[in-house]
Amino acid sequence: MTQKILSLICGACIITSSLSAAYLDKETADRIKRNTDSIIAKDLNSKQLIFAKDEQKINQPASLTKIMTAMLAIESGRMNDVVTITREMIQVEPTKAGLRVGERFYLRDLVKAAMVMSANDAAMSIGVYLGDGDVDKFVGMMNRKAKAIGMKNTNFTNPCGFDSSNFGHHYSTALDLLTLSEYAIKNNAFNDMAKLKRHDFQAVNTKRKYAAYTHNKLLNNYKYAVGIKTGYTQKAGPCLIARAKKDNKDILVVMLNSEHRWNDIKTIFEDVLPDLTETKSSSHKVISHSKSTKKTASTKRKAHKIA
Repeated sequence: MTQKILSLICGACIITSSLSAAYLDKETADRIKRNTDSIIAKDLNSKQLIFAKDEQKINQPASLTKIMTAMLAIESGRMNDVVTITREMIQVEPTKAGLRVGERFYLRDLVKAAMVMSANDAAMSIGVYLGDGDVDKFVGMMNRKAKAIGMKNTNFTNPCGFDSSNFGHHYSTALDLLTLSEYAIKNNAFNDMAKLKRHDFQAVNTKRKYAAYTHNKLLNNYKYAVGIKTGYTQKAGPCLIARAKKDNKDILVVMLNSEHRWNDIKTIFEDVLPDLTETKSSSHKVISHSKSTKKTASTKRKAHKIA
């Protein structure tokens, strides 16, 4: 029996290696794996695994969590509801949109703010509202949904992605987040949000205006990118779920604790889709890390930032 299991594992490794070679050269794949704690990349059209590393390892998903939060809101059928902001909803760590107690917003605007700029006050507002005033009830909905769609090693404790000791054991895996992403991108409303570069909205009652700008640098620098979500906490490190489509290829990548996520994801996309760039000299251009001159209403307490 033991020998049979070992044979199956070895066979799976050989298959993964051969698939990786069909898309990326070994040196490039190995370098990207060294830079990343967990990664999985898949061609959604061919259903083939491109490559993976520790895809079932427990990690913190940071704001990738908000994909589940957004999907529950979309599927609730209540996106046109008006939500009144309470103190509980805004007592969260940055990044924040800067919502104020007593302001009223369409649920759809809160979902877009949570997805586009990773606004934790927006995500918490969604959780409290859809949980009928009890965010723990919403968290229960998140975990039931995770099981229903096949996420096997995930536990959510909050709708934002907080992973400090105050929020218990909030975790997932790259494989589970791939499962979540594949589920989410079947929804057109979700896809429309996931590729937004900016969302402008206002409070229904006070008319105070807000502008949410994306943290996803690919959307501004890479024409074949179609979403989906960034994430960061000190514990989780830089995280990214990215997708690029061209011709008959649809590539989805999950990267957890990825030190060079922007350069590495662009390398993956350009090597897997080799004709994305016009000249070889531009094919591995570094994505700029300069900050936009446009300002959001997010709080600047950098030490506890979650994005």
